[in-house]
Amino acid sequence: MLVWLSFAILAALVIGLVIWPLAVNRGGVPTRAAYDGAVYRDQLKEIARDLERGLLTPTEAAWARLEIERRLLAAAKEAEQGGRRAAKPTAAPRMLTLLLAALVPLGAVAVYLVHGAPRVPDQPFAAREAERALTDAHGVLDLDKTVAALQERLKADPSSAEGWLLLARTQAARAHWQESAEAYSEALTLTKERPDVAAAYAEVLVMAADGIVTAAAREALEMAVARDAKNPSARYYLALAEAQAGNIKEAIDAWQALLAEAPADAPWAQMVRRRIEDAAKGAGLPVPAAPAAQSSPGPNADDVAGAAQLSPEQRTEMVRGMVERLAARLKDTPDDLQGWLRLGRAYEVLKEPGKAADAYAQAAKLKPDDPSILAREIDALMADRAPTDPIPDTALTVLKQLQAIDVNEPRALWYLGLAAAQAHEVSEAKAYWRKLLTVLPADSDEHKMVSDALAALSN
Repeated sequence: MLVWLSFAILAALVIGLVIWPLAVNRGGVPTRAAYDGAVYRDQLKEIARDLERGLLTPTEAAWARLEIERRLLAAAKEAEQGGRRAAKPTAAPRMLTLLLAALVPLGAVAVYLVHGAPRVPDQPFAAREAERALTDAHGVLDLDKTVAALQERLKADPSSAEGWLLLARTQAARAHWQESAEAYSEALTLTKERPDVAAAYAEVLVMAADGIVTAAAREALEMAVARDAKNPSARYYLALAEAQAGNIKEAIDAWQALLAEAPADAPWAQMVRRRIEDAAKGAGLPVPAAPAAQSSPGPNADDVAGAAQLSPEQRTEMVRGMVERLAARLKDTPDDLQGWLRLGRAYEVLKEPGKAADAYAQAAKLKPDDPSILAREIDALMADRAPTDPIPDTALTVLKQLQAIDVNEPRALWYLGLAAAQAHEVSEAKAYWRKLLTVLPADSDEHKMVSDALAALSN
């Protein structure tokens, strides 16, 4: 009884902590720009402290302060725009929140009483003798002990197809290929030549023969394909058999057909591509272009509606999965300009500027005369840079490419001037920033910031 009372108290505490933010109206949620602004203001204070301690020279402090002020202005504008777009927060229905707080624990208890087994006593690990017998001194499953136990069980029940399959897979995990093949042979007979068992049997025969598709392995593969024409493992090894027989073109065609039907996220697709490339190069043939993999169908209306109900963390994971699939597809279709741009924007959403910069760099190779792509790459390269950090060489290269395309591009003029100032090339920095002043509106905050930077150079 005391245990149940303790559980009830803990459940009440947890539910109270969860519903408190819902029951109390705290107003709107701060935006990302508001957080950024707070960070930049703290950085300004830190620069002041470093200047007092002598860790920064007045000129270095001025440059760092100007860069942070530039970011602070941008964050302020973003916060202002976001504030205009954001909907007014609505108060959470307190009665509904309290009702849910009561129904959730009661519902959980009801479900457990119906589907659970509250009267069944616990079975501690010390009492699970059979399980303990299969583990080593560290509590990890011991494959040797497992094999011995499976063999003893099969002596008592040799007609157990699942037992032979377990033994075959365990032997394969130990890299005992011949013993695994013998167990698969028994399982194949008992499962009436099930195609997945036939393919697995053929695979361990190939492993036992050091990668050679033997006659017995080929017979099992043909058996698997006859019952399941789409079996990827069997089709892969049949193509390998063709390659080993000297029929390189037939093998490449078979692998290409396999890739064409593969899902975009098939874990074995990259291995097949390497096989095709190695076979073609070894035979002096041109490496064929990879076929477009089957893409997963896009989200339907139900998917979109379901996504709206997810938590922010769940939505982030969903987006990350979509981004990973897009990145995998672009490895096979590297000429997809819009795909690279979408990938770069997606990585920005995920707050991964390094990967975003790489994606924009790939897009810039496809359209090198587009300044907007280079500008996005610059923004990604500079996203994680501290104000006092030197501008990296990669960014400098892109900045010079950007200015060569558009001599009046403000982003390039600012950062190239900053790089010159950091290198103590004062006249060069002044030239960049004076040119920048001519393209900025005279009454803008940016114009004032650049003017202050020029004044700081003269001190």
